[in-house]
Amino acid sequence: MSGENWQHRFIMTNGIRMHLVEQGTGFPILFLHGFPELWYSWRFQIPALAKAGFHAIAPDLRGYGETDRPEGIPAYDIHHLVDDMVGLLDALGEKKAVIVGHDWGGVIVWQMALLRPERVERVISLNTTFRGRSKTRPIDTYKQVPDGRFNYILQFQEPGRAEVGIERDIRRWLETTLKRIAKKPDFITEEVLNVFVTAYKKGGATGPINYYRNLDRNWETTPQLADKQVMHKSLMICAENDPILIPQGADGMEKYVPNLTKKLIKDCGHWTQQEQPEEVNRLIIEFLKDLR
Repeated sequence: MSGENWQHRFIMTNGIRMHLVEQGTGFPILFLHGFPELWYSWRFQIPALAKAGFHAIAPDLRGYGETDRPEGIPAYDIHHLVDDMVGLLDALGEKKAVIVGHDWGGVIVWQMALLRPERVERVISLNTTFRGRSKTRPIDTYKQVPDGRFNYILQFQEPGRAEVGIERDIRRWLETTLKRIAKKPDFITEEVLNVFVTAYKKGGATGPINYYRNLDRNWETTPQLADKQVMHKSLMICAENDPILIPQGADGMEKYVPNLTKKLIKDCGHWTQQEQPEEVNRLIIEFLKDLR
């Protein structure tokens, strides 16, 4: 991996200043990170996709890293998050992009495909499945999950509460979070950890956690998406050992995403593109080879 050809830049989108990293020329591939991450989570994919003949673009999402952190919980709802990506494409002069998301980035790419389908060429999701619009409020649904793996989402709901513990020792929180749900945690070197720690010490955790505080709001404000399918050609990459976004969640996804290809990466935990970067790169490039 080499970042010598990466270009850091800032663009204005949807009323905020957004930081992004890009490399290469060709069809645009937009990489959206998850929680608690940064554009840096795609450090292995950016040069690989650029070398393969694509324009790789990885922003810090709103509230993260060097991107602006607006005040207020509603500023982090799905409409703002999708409009940020549309504005980013506008700023780059791109009509469409392949959108790739992991974790929360995966939530955004599926919703962008529904809300702004004309700006999406294809969808690639790592770990985050799409099974249509829930019949019940998301928080009520998470409360019913018997194994409790989403309890952290419930704990995030009260404004300010989670931040107290997190910001008391950000390094410990990040290291614990990253290692706890990794199958191959050897990617978490001091160098890597320092990148995340520096960003979160500067920006805090409120913006990123506010994504979770909008789960019910997102559901309430998108009734028009009931029964809508994602019709784009899509790739679902599951990780065999992800204890949060378990691969079984993709069972039956074809009902909601008819043009779906599914792949399973073995010996891999939650941080898929960092734990198994070569396999992720191979699957993405193979899926997109006709766009070069």
